Amino acid sequence: MITDPIVDVRDLRVEFRTAGRWAAAVDGLELSLHPGRTLAVLGESGSGKSATARAIMGVLPPLDARVSAGEVLINGEDLLRAEPDRQRQFRGPVLGMIFQDALAALNPVLPVGYQITEGCRVHQGLSRRAARARAIELLGQVGIPSPREQVDRFPHQFSGGMRQRVMIATALALDPQVLIADEPTTALDVTVQAQILDLLASLQTERGMSLMLITHDLGVVAGMADDIIVMYAGRAAEWGTADEVFDAPAHPYTRALKSSIPSRAHRGSTLPVITGQPPDLAALPTGCAFRTRCPRATGSCTTTPPEVEVIPGHRVACHHPEVGR
Repeated sequence: MITDPIVDVRDLRVEFRTAGRWAAAVDGLELSLHPGRTLAVLGESGSGKSATARAIMGVLPPLDARVSAGEVLINGEDLLRAEPDRQRQFRGPVLGMIFQDALAALNPVLPVGYQITEGCRVHQGLSRRAARARAIELLGQVGIPSPREQVDRFPHQFSGGMRQRVMIATALALDPQVLIADEPTTALDVTVQAQILDLLASLQTERGMSLMLITHDLGVVAGMADDIIVMYAGRAAEWGTADEVFDAPAHPYTRALKSSIPSRAHRGSTLPVITGQPPDLAALPTGCAFRTRCPRATGSCTTTPPEVEVIPGHRVACHHPEVGR
């Protein structure tokens, strides 16, 4: 049974200033994050995934980005229209985020233990001793060995995988209802990637959190996601349950992403690729943004694609959806 969403994003439009004008990085996106469920947001770089996450968190760069339309409802309250002090109350206790580059996100001149519990001191008024104990506890929970000896170390003294675990501990410090993981396995080797994903899955199960997993790799979310949204050029191209989208993708873009996953079937042959480049968001083609790279494109694709319900709950924005495996 699916409960009411903790986060409900409606008709979201995020714009960035570029070359003296505003270009939409996210245009008309809708999504919901439910307790205990994992939503995977997929797409190439520039598709709007991270911009969506930062808009939900309310941490877009104020001078170069803006939310020009839509709502981000947190337990029914619109974050976008809340006062700054009220917005800060959501970050940590309700919304936690693991940023893409742990080394850049962590302060290089502060011990990791201090950074992990900064939110606890602000929101809960923990003493220095209590905050240190909490940091040691969290380091242990995310699998860092000898946490009592590690708590006073600095970010550069950890490996990439250990830094990512520190970021996870920081995001979990205030027991958030929603955890947003923005490309949490970037620049990690395959073994460490699997460890980080397993850690996120186990923590979600233990805490009953909602998890929003942002990635460009369809293979990463196989067996982990409950729901999937595939984004292209700032819009949702396909969305539905993970089983539906992964087993029977209907949008040519989703199919192309799936076919590019390395497998035994590709051994000895060239891995399929999506030809061309993602479009310039400041000069999108008319109609379907994917049509310039799509093998199924026709003249009708120069008009806005309709939303087609392949089966109940599985929708695709395409003039020529492909039905079946």
